[in-house]
Amino acid sequence: MPDDPLEGVFNIEDRFYQQGYKQGLEDGTAAGRAEGRSFGMQKGFEKFAESGRLASRAVVWANRMPRKEDPAGATGPEEEESTAAAAAAAGAAQERCRLPPLASNARLDKNIRLLYALVEPDTLSTENTDEAVQDFDDRVKRAQGKAKVVERMVG
Repeated sequence: MPDDPLEGVFNIEDRFYQQGYKQGLEDGTAAGRAEGRSFGMQKGFEKFAESGRLASRAVVWANRMPRKEDPAGATGPEEEESTAAAAAAAGAAQERCRLPPLASNARLDKNIRLLYALVEPDTLSTENTDEAVQDFDDRVKRAQGKAKVVERMVG
C-alpha cells in the first residue's frame, strides 16, 4: 500500500500545534527573562529606596538629639580644626533650616541608633542570593518597626 496522499492534510492541525507550541515556548523563555529582570530591578529599587528613606530619617533624628558634652573637655589640635570646620558647616546648615531639638531620652537615643544600624547602607548586602535577600528584607522590616517606635516617642 502506497502512502496516503491526504495524510499530510489530515495531520496539518497537529503539525501547526507542535510548531506553535515550540515557538511559543522559545518566545516565552526569552520574554520571561527580560520581564523577570525588569521586575527584579523595580523591586530592588523599591527596597533600597525604602532603606534609604529610613536611614535618612534616622540621621535627621540623631542630629536633633541633644549633644553630649565631653567630660574631660580636652581635644587635640587636629580635633579642634575638624571640630571648628564641622561647627562652621553645622552653623551654616542651622541658619538655613532649624528643626527643634528632641528631648534628652536614653531610650529614644538607643532606638535611633539601632534604626540606623539596621539600614546603614555600607552594611546592607546587594548579593542576589536567597540568604542575602532574606537578611535584607528582615532588616528593613525590623527598621520599619523601630521607625514607628521612634515616631511615637518623638510625637
